[in-house]
Amino acid sequence: MAGVVVSQHFEHQPVMLDQILEVFATMNTGVFADFTLGGAGHSSALLLAHPGVSLLGIDQDSMALDAAEKVLRDSGLIERATLRRARFDSLSSVVTEEGIGSLAGALFDLGVSSPQFDVAERGFSYRFDAPLDMRMDQTQDFTADDVVNGYSLEQLVDMLRNNADERHAVRIAKAIIAARPIKTTIQLSDVVSSAIPAPARRRGGHPAKRTFQAIRIEVNAELRILGGAVREAISLLAPGARLAVLTYHSGEDRIVKAVMRSAETGDCTCPSGLPCGCGAQPLVQRVRISREASRAEISANPRASSARLRVVEKLGNKDQG
Repeated sequence: MAGVVVSQHFEHQPVMLDQILEVFATMNTGVFADFTLGGAGHSSALLLAHPGVSLLGIDQDSMALDAAEKVLRDSGLIERATLRRARFDSLSSVVTEEGIGSLAGALFDLGVSSPQFDVAERGFSYRFDAPLDMRMDQTQDFTADDVVNGYSLEQLVDMLRNNADERHAVRIAKAIIAARPIKTTIQLSDVVSSAIPAPARRRGGHPAKRTFQAIRIEVNAELRILGGAVREAISLLAPGARLAVLTYHSGEDRIVKAVMRSAETGDCTCPSGLPCGCGAQPLVQRVRISREASRAEISANPRASSARLRVVEKLGNKDQG
């Protein structure tokens, strides 16, 4: 996400930008969809590289859309862009409403952008004292406060395990319930940290990192909507068009890998290693590309260290797209 300052809060470095440009180097003219627009770092670079391509940019965060509009306007690209505030599980509706038949390419850059982490009042980070919010779409009612102070022990444990692979889920969940009401990020961070055994606190980064990740994912339904959204994006691609997905933790990557594998095999049920006899029709082929950020990029932008890139290409003759 790209080092352009667009407001006092929004500076975005596009993760794995060189690889994304490589993925879409042969993109046909048409509409490119960025379903998690952020600060438009990836999209503005792609528009500059492809004069015949226009952009449909979707984001549920108003702050991100404002930042993206400024980047695109300052780059002279705004006339080639349509920006919509929406969650990416409504992407098919947005594409239909815009009268787009098929897409020349599409991108998901998942997770939370640096500016969202760095704005204290958004409540995403344990580094700042703030109310328990964590909403990407600030018009929704459900917040981190509802999770932290309203979920049962079983719900908290399931959330911590499913959303963040948290080994100490039971201890943390019990500590949260015992400390209620919890009203700020620092209070939550302290409760979580004290619940984790001392040896575990001394390794693997901040002890509350996974809990904050799990709650953010829960508030924004990130994993629940991801699989369906990736499937819809694949269905909207023109023949020969590519979908790239950047993930930042194992839960996201597992879902994306499973959906892409399903599309790649057509859900073939035949034994591995034998010719398909079940009539499955593959929709995509996998595109092999470096799946991780380079050491140089990680050094310059540590948040790229957890990024993983997966790419598929829609089967068919792209000259027909």
